[in-house]
This record gives sequence, structure tokens and C-alpha cells, in this order.
Amino acid sequence: MKAKTLRFRMMFLFTAVVGILLAGSYLAFWGLLAHEVPSQLNRQLLETARPLIADIVTEPDAQDIKRLDIPGNFFELLDTTGQVLQHSKNLTAPIDLDGISVAVSRPTFGIARIGNAQSVRIALVPFGQGDQARVLLVAIPTLGTNGLLESFGRVALLLFPLSLLLTAGISAFYVGKSLAPVTALTQHAALMAKQVTNRQGFWTPLPVSSPHDELGHLAETFNHLLQGVDSAVRQLRQFVTDASHELRTPLAVLHGETELLLSKPRSAEEYQKTLAVFNDEFTKLTRIVEGLFTLSMADAGQLHLASEPLYINEVLEEACALVTSRARLKNITIVRELNEEIAYSGDEAFLHQLFLIFLDNAIKYSPEGTQVRVSLAQQDGTIRAGFEDQGIGITTEHLPFIFERFYRAAPSTGGEVHSGGLGLAIAQAIARAHGGCIECNSAPGVGSTFTVVLAVTHSAESNLEGQPKQKLILA
Repeated sequence: MKAKTLRFRMMFLFTAVVGILLAGSYLAFWGLLAHEVPSQLNRQLLETARPLIADIVTEPDAQDIKRLDIPGNFFELLDTTGQVLQHSKNLTAPIDLDGISVAVSRPTFGIARIGNAQSVRIALVPFGQGDQARVLLVAIPTLGTNGLLESFGRVALLLFPLSLLLTAGISAFYVGKSLAPVTALTQHAALMAKQVTNRQGFWTPLPVSSPHDELGHLAETFNHLLQGVDSAVRQLRQFVTDASHELRTPLAVLHGETELLLSKPRSAEEYQKTLAVFNDEFTKLTRIVEGLFTLSMADAGQLHLASEPLYINEVLEEACALVTSRARLKNITIVRELNEEIAYSGDEAFLHQLFLIFLDNAIKYSPEGTQVRVSLAQQDGTIRAGFEDQGIGITTEHLPFIFERFYRAAPSTGGEVHSGGLGLAIAQAIARAHGGCIECNSAPGVGSTFTVVLAVTHSAESNLEGQPKQKLILA
């Protein structure tokens, strides 16, 4: 209904504008014609009068006017009182000047009648004959002139409504054709709005009838917009599904342990074991909630970094020290290749968290009795921190998705504290916030190597000059 209303309004507006232009054109042409035709007749009358006046002045007694019998031309010779001295032979009745004065000093034009019937256009041309003033009256019928103007008026009255009807038809056709893509876009968008709750997604490309005009550009812009919206909706749905699943697991454990604990009296040792389980599950929930908060801040572009001068090797040493006890539980050796001191300017807390994520994963997915190698080097203007394990590795089909939230290429071992599938997503957000990236090389059954690549900040070296260096000694 709205599209039809818009089409009618555009058609009406276009027809009205064209109608006004046509009416103005007809009136202007009619006015020009009404002015130009009498002017032409006046010139014709003057040209007819000049040779006659010359003859009369030359031969005053010749009585030339009485002998004139020119079809469609009538003549009278008048004195200044209006008395007819001579008239042409074809003039059957005197010309009624209808109040026009003959006492004129220059050519005068007007409309008169022959008797009471025929209308004529006259020219009163004064001249001197000897010492007497005379006026030559020349007249021609106005029937042709009036007929021309009347014919034009009738044709204009006939053509005007026909022109409006034709204009309305053409405008309806072209407006409909022009609005057809807009109507199609509207219908397609309305269909997608109804499908927005569809679990399979709602986005399908809008039709692009002509990619090189404005509507084509509009449709392509909407396609890009809707594709982004659809991607965001899909990610949001997947995020909610995965988050609810991850949160449901520790909550179910807590609920089950609570019911078991309250089912009958327990000993102090049993209470202690149950509280330990509670602590583990609360730790998992805390990691998930903190990870979700960090990612939401990164998504909103509000992950604010406290840029401060530091040494990357010292941050790595501290991270290795924190996971040493966990590594010893699985008899995993952490081999450090951190001999080079590298100055950097960044957020120490976030970098610490970034390195811990890779160390935790390396220990988590590595079998007992293996090694985790941590390296640090400068190469081609970048700082490269590497984490190489001898774990289960990642298959090729999983590699493109390992940085997605709640995605796991391999199941985590039971009972271990983890970030709920958010670790690599958080690591990527932190690396990007520092202007860096993460590289991954992995082979199933051989192990994985994650490399954090950061840009060298020259200002950090100058800021750290003169500051005492603290070495962390690990047992």
C-alpha cells in the first residue's frame, strides 16, 4: 500500500509539473502568436499604403482610389473630419471606424467594420496633399487572423488534456519501472525481517538488477550491511549457546555436590573434599566470566592498555615461574631460551595473561615427561615469543577455528582448571590490542608451536635506560 501511494504521488507530481509546463508553453505561444500576427498585418497595411500615397501626392486629380478593386483590400481617402473623399470600387458600404479618430499625426491601427457585418483591420496613414491634410484608410479582413487564433485555441484545448493523459501514462510506466527495484528490495527486506528469528540465519542477498546505478549501489550496500548483521547474529547465537553450555557444566556440578552433601550427615574430611570441588568449579566460573568481560571490552574497542616500559623476557620468566608447579605434577620440563633482554612498551598485566594462556595450554595438552620450549627473539623489526610443546597437536581442519570462542580442537583433561574455551580468543584480543598477531604451526601427534608477534617499540628502550634491572631467579 505504501509503495502504491508513493507511486501515485510521484506520478501525480510528475504529471502536475508537466501539465504546468505545457499550460505555460501553450499560453506563451498563444500570446506570442496573438502579438505577432497583428504586427505582421500592420506592416502589410503600411507597405500597401505607401505607393498609393505617393501616387495621390503626385497626381492629386487622378482619382486613383476609386479605380482600385483589389480582392481582400479596401481603401478610403478621408479628410481630417472623417468625410470620405474617395473609396475603392469593391467597397460596398462605408467603413465604420467605431469611434476611432481620423485626426492622427502618425499611422494608427485598429479594428473596424464594413457596414454592420465584416470585421477588418485598418491602418490610418496621415499625409499632406498640397496644403491640405489627408488620411488614407487601408483595410483588410480579420477573418483569417481570428480564425488562426481560434483554431490554435481549439487545438490547444484538445491537445492539453491528451498531453496530460499521455504524460500520466508515461510517468506511471516509468515510475513503476523505476520503483520496481525499490519494491523488490522492500519486499526482500521485509521477508528477512520475518526470518530474523530463524535459527538457520536470515540473510540472503538482495537482488541487484543493475549494479552500476544508484539502486544497485544501494542494494550492494544493504547486502554488505545485512551480511555483517547476519554474521553478528550467528556469532551471538553461538556465543549464547556455548556460554550457557560452559556455565551449565560447573553449575550442574555445584548443584549435584550440594544435593549429595545435604542428603545425609558428612564427616569433616568429606566436607573438605566437597569444598575443594566447589573451589574448582567457582574458579572455572570466575575464569569464564572474566574472559567474557575481557572479550566484550575488546569487541567494544574499550580494552584500554596501560602502556608502560618493561622487559618482555622478565614478563615471560614470571609467567614460567607461575606454571612450574603444574608442570612438575606432569613431569613436564619448561625449557627457557630467554637470554636476550628485549625492551617493550605495553600493558604488563595483559601480556602476563597472554603468556600464561599459552603456557597453560601447552602443559594441559602435553603428555607426561615431555618438554615445553619457551623462546624469545627479535627478527625483522618484531619481537617473537614462541611456545612449543610436544602435545597432541591440532589437525588441519581445526586450525582456522582455534581462535573462536568456546572452540576446542581437543577435549580438555578432566579436573584441570581452564578458561572455558576462551583462552585463545582472549590471547588474540590482547595481541591485537598491542598491535600484534599470533601464528600457529601444528602437527597431530608431534605438537604445536604458538608464536606471539609484537612490533618493536623503540621508545621503550630509552624509557628503561638507567633503571635497575631485576633478575628473577627460578629454582
